[in-house]
Amino acid sequence: MLACCADYQSRCRAPAIGRILLFLSSAFFGISAACSDGNCQLLESCSSATDCSAGLYCGNCPAEPKTQPVCTRGQAITPTSIIGGLPFNKYSWLVTHNAFSNVNAPPLPGAQRITFYNQEDTVTNQLRNGVRGLMLDMYEFESDIWLCHSFGGHCYNFTAFEPAINTLREVESFLSQNPSEIVTIIIEDYVHTPKGLTELFTNAGLNKYWFPVSKMPKKGEDWPNVNDMIQQNHRLLVFTSDASKEAEEGVAYQWRYMVENEPGDAGVKSGSCSNRKESKKLNSRSASLFLMNYFPTYPVQAESCKENSAPLANMVGTCYKAAGNLMPNFLAVNFYMRSDGGGVFDTLDRMNGHTLCGCSTVVACQAGAPFGVCKSLAAPTRAPATATGSFSGSVQFIGVASAAQYPNVLLICCFLISLKSKDDHQRRNERHQQMAQASMTAEET
Repeated sequence: MLACCADYQSRCRAPAIGRILLFLSSAFFGISAACSDGNCQLLESCSSATDCSAGLYCGNCPAEPKTQPVCTRGQAITPTSIIGGLPFNKYSWLVTHNAFSNVNAPPLPGAQRITFYNQEDTVTNQLRNGVRGLMLDMYEFESDIWLCHSFGGHCYNFTAFEPAINTLREVESFLSQNPSEIVTIIIEDYVHTPKGLTELFTNAGLNKYWFPVSKMPKKGEDWPNVNDMIQQNHRLLVFTSDASKEAEEGVAYQWRYMVENEPGDAGVKSGSCSNRKESKKLNSRSASLFLMNYFPTYPVQAESCKENSAPLANMVGTCYKAAGNLMPNFLAVNFYMRSDGGGVFDTLDRMNGHTLCGCSTVVACQAGAPFGVCKSLAAPTRAPATATGSFSGSVQFIGVASAAQYPNVLLICCFLISLKSKDDHQRRNERHQQMAQASMTAEET
């Protein structure tokens, strides 16, 4: 975050508070629709929550700008339900960046949360909508392990969300209710208590689903068949950013098993896809999983529908080439629901279709058919606008962050600089004390 403060006007995109892009029960002006009562299909004009068919909601994307509301995708297709029985690393899965960072999360008692938000619904709802990977930032806080959207390796009451076990229990509930699903958790790890993660996952009841490190491919080989993983109940993959945890607790060190492109603004720069510093080169074949980050450094709800549309699809193509024609296995995004129509869900269908059956979308795949033999599908077409106007409201699991939740970027940057200045001053004092002690010891000898 501190890099932003030097030139926040050019590098930080201040959130546009109060612009609501999606609606469930909307107040709107002069909009009519040719279909209704749950019969409207993808990209067809809509005017109410009940117009669109299953898996769709009625929304728009003024950031494009596309103000005419249309039926927009809100759920992913599980690729294993169409083409099953392949190694885990042959599939592409949707991942939510900072999955816990929900704009609707209640503040802690006595504290006003001041941080950035990345998602708009609960982890349970994310999983129900087809998310299969969760990025979680874990810190030590209040004598426990918490999920925080923080900085400097420390959690504060104004950056804390909830104890990590609450979210992990949501995962456990989903896995127990869906015995054929596999979930991946990627931890940004600031937990220093010995065996802290082990105890956390055990207390959440997740150890029974744990995919053991000993069975993970170490040299870029294929992962086990998804059917075998399900049969053995190895349906939870957990990775940590702390290399020491693999030997100490059996938690896989992330960059030993996957390559990853740069997160933040560098990861959404058109035409560029390079590895983050901790990762091997994207075209390395010594790791068999590929995590593609696609989210700006500073999340903005109002812009995400545009980001998650054509630019996302284009970036997948760029990263595919940068990785030596390897399709990402994990696609990590902010505000995963928002798009101008198909969004991340359509992109994932195309990724899986390309890899699993050689078709333009996984929906065209046919189990048992030769590679490249595809179903004929009619392409959805966007209905012409029937009227112009404005509307407001929100889909039931989407909220808009208040001004207090999305702080002024300059204000938070200055606050961070202040903290960093105090840390630097403390470190200088510690170095001076160490030097003085060393000098005294030298004189004594």
